[in-house]
Amino acid sequence: MANKVYRLKELKEILGVGKSTIYCWIKEGKFPKPIYLGPRCVGWLSSDIEKWLEEKKLETVEYKNLRYRKRTFSI
Repeated sequence: MANKVYRLKELKEILGVGKSTIYCWIKEGKFPKPIYLGPRCVGWLSSDIEKWLEEKKLETVEYKNLRYRKRTFSI
């Protein structure tokens, strides 16, 4: 499978967040770091972004399950 390289503009559209949010997540270690394509050019590998999205999806499912268990009462 070929890896596509997402530039920042594409990434913002895919994720629905702004540039500052993406770079904040990178600084906090919550998002993949970009790869350098040139002196003033960076991008993100599609495989890294797909993996990150899958992890976020799993975190959401786990969080929903945890919330559901807390609301379940045993009599």
